[in-house]
Amino acid sequence: MRPLFALLAVLSLSLVSAASPATVRVEYSNPGITPSSWTLVLHPDGSGHFTSNPGAASKTDMEVPAIDRPIQLDQAFVQKVFVVASSHTVMTGTCESHEKVAFQGWKTITYEDGGTSSSCKFNYSKDKQIQSISEALLGVATTIIEGQRLEMLLLHDPLGLDKEMGFLVDASADGRVRQICAIRTILQQLQANQSVMERVRKRAQILLIKAQKGY
Repeated sequence: MRPLFALLAVLSLSLVSAASPATVRVEYSNPGITPSSWTLVLHPDGSGHFTSNPGAASKTDMEVPAIDRPIQLDQAFVQKVFVVASSHTVMTGTCESHEKVAFQGWKTITYEDGGTSSSCKFNYSKDKQIQSISEALLGVATTIIEGQRLEMLLLHDPLGLDKEMGFLVDASADGRVRQICAIRTILQQLQANQSVMERVRKRAQILLIKAQKGY
C-alpha cells in the first residue's frame, strides 16, 4: 500500500502546483511620488498584470491615473527574474541592507510556487542580485507608466509627445526604462499616426526596434 500512498502524494502535489502556478509579485510604495504605489505580477511565460494608485502626490490633470491592465514582457527577461526570486535564501522576511542610502521606496518581492511563498521587503537590498532585479522591475514599471502617459498625451496634448518620446529614448539607453515591449501597442499607434510630429514617429520606430530585441 505504501507505493500507492506515495503515488497519491505525488499526484496531489502535482495538482496543487498546477492550480497554483509560479508567480513573482512586486509591490512598491513611496508616498512622496506619483503613482504612490503599484503592483506588478509576473508569470513564467512573460504574461502579467500591472496596477497602480496615483496617491496624494498627484497635483495636475495630466498626471497618469490609476492603471489596471494585463502586460506581456520578454520571456527571457522574466525567466531571469524567476531564477533570482526562487533561489535566494534572503527571500524569507527582510533583505534590507540598513545602509545609509536615500529612500528609494519600499519594495516587496514575493515568490509563490505550488502553495509555498517567500518574500523580502527592502528600500535597498543587501543582496546584489535582489537589488539588481528590483532596479530592472522598477524600470519595467516606469515603462508601463510612461506608456499610459503617451496615451493621454496623444488624446489631449499631442505636442507634448515630442518631449516624452525624447525622454523614453534616452531612458531606454541608460536603463531607467526596461522592457519596451510592454508598451508596443501605443508605440505602433504613434509610428503610424501621420498627425503627430515626424520626430515622434521616428522615435517610436527606434523604440519598437529595441522592443523586438528584448530591451
